[in-house]
Amino acid sequence: TPTDGSVTANKIGTDAVTTAKINANAVTSAKMFSGFANGITELDQYRLTSDLTNNASNYITSNFERVDNAAFSKIGTGMSQSSGTFTFPSTGLYRIHVVAHIYIPSGNDGAAGVDTYFSDDDFSSTQQLATAWAGSTAGGQWYGTHSSECFVNVTNSSTNKIRFATNSMAAAILVGSTSINQTTFSFIRLGDSQ
Repeated sequence: TPTDGSVTANKIGTDAVTTAKINANAVTSAKMFSGFANGITELDQYRLTSDLTNNASNYITSNFERVDNAAFSKIGTGMSQSSGTFTFPSTGLYRIHVVAHIYIPSGNDGAAGVDTYFSDDDFSSTQQLATAWAGSTAGGQWYGTHSSECFVNVTNSSTNKIRFATNSMAAAILVGSTSINQTTFSFIRLGDSQ
């Protein structure tokens, strides 16, 4: 039987100390980064496939596709999407990044954006998390690409969901394409839920 202080580090097997064996209250690098042990397990990207015109301030419900260029590959199961509602494949802490390519035609003053909404009860209620916003003044034609990001702690993959909505898009166009990324929606699982 080993005595206190008699077991040195070089006598402990390489895989003998696992995360599960570390006390839940211990503050150690192994415990803090346990969610990253196997690297990124989920990564996915969708894009808008065609221009969205005169959508005012409404949820985007169609014209989504998973990026399908030869250079792209998702990691893991990937997000699922139905009528604009995105469902997470598993619990975890996710980064959501939106790139909105917005066109405001000549003669239209104002601003427009794309908002990110989260629900933890399958959209009985919602919370706005982020916005990608663009603006034009003096009636000038304007193109712009703006982005937003947020982090979502997904604790229930059945009820925690995401939707995207246009904001003040009545006089603007959200630009889409089925061949290249213009307006995109990216999801990366960074680690375990907190």
